[in-house]
Amino acid sequence: MLESLQLSPWLATAVAALFATTLAAIAHRIVAIVLRRATTPLPVVQTVVLACIPVMRILLPLIALQLVWQAASDDLPYIGGIRHLNGLAVIGGACWLLIAAIGGLANGVIAQHPADVEDNLTARRIATQARVLSRTAMTGVVMAGLALMLMTFPGARQVGASLLASAGVVGIVAGIAARPVFSNMIAGLQIALAQPIRIDDVLIVEGEWGRVEEITSTYVVLRIWDERRLIIPLQWFIENPFQNWTRTSSEILGTVFLFADYRLPLDPLRAELQRVLETAPEWDRRVNVLQLTDVTERTIQIRVLVSARSSGLAFDLRCRVREALVTFIQREYPDCLPQVRVPAQGAEAPTRTLAQEPPLKA
Repeated sequence: MLESLQLSPWLATAVAALFATTLAAIAHRIVAIVLRRATTPLPVVQTVVLACIPVMRILLPLIALQLVWQAASDDLPYIGGIRHLNGLAVIGGACWLLIAAIGGLANGVIAQHPADVEDNLTARRIATQARVLSRTAMTGVVMAGLALMLMTFPGARQVGASLLASAGVVGIVAGIAARPVFSNMIAGLQIALAQPIRIDDVLIVEGEWGRVEEITSTYVVLRIWDERRLIIPLQWFIENPFQNWTRTSSEILGTVFLFADYRLPLDPLRAELQRVLETAPEWDRRVNVLQLTDVTERTIQIRVLVSARSSGLAFDLRCRVREALVTFIQREYPDCLPQVRVPAQGAEAPTRTLAQEPPLKA
């Protein structure tokens, strides 16, 4: 009889906890259905709601349980520890909810500006800002949540008070230790606002050509043309110069250099270039120039300038033009390939190609 009387307070609390969690689950189900339908005309808001619904499925019962534990008698065994643990879970769930809402907001904004279009400059700018700012905000939420959790422990408050007493020394040490972290966070904010680089930008970094695949809160992932990944700290982009081929537009000019004999006529070569470009899908019809840019004692230098919508297409177009023009010279003007003329004594100077030139004697 006495044991049943001792258990009856816990029994009543357990029944109340079961009722509260059931009520929270029903409320979550109803609210989720209502919010899904109400936010259909608002895609960004709906994305935030859909990201928060799974978290609320856990957070609402935790809040209901916390209310039950707070209403329970202080005389119940272990009630203090249960309140503390549930409070920590509520703080963690609230941080999780904020992180989900921030991520949903970023994804919703990015979805409103698809990047799978030809002129995706605005979409890439918005995607970069959304990703960097959301990850910075998520980092702040995690740090705030950890601080709140630590403040629930009496021992941590005492440690905090003792640290505050020597705040000068601790601040200097912490500042020196955390300098790389904070410098990268500040660099991330600078990149998000000023945007020297964006998602899918084409960069030349340390002699490597690649596209920006990801921008995190501390580093940038550059996808190299041969599928390698170059990891670069954010601070590097603030302190060092680099090439951005898509800063204002993805359109770019490509050059092809040819070397030929002085006797090569340029007008047929220009006509062949025009014919090749008319059938090339990579050419955007903006620039088509063939010029003699330099001469040496043996050859002339011909520069071909063509344009394309992106750097990848420009590379393919350069290869196409180079191959076509070399084939044209080989077929129509084989005697105009680079040659070396050696004068002969008492006779007309013969003409030799580079392939016929005798080897040098030691």
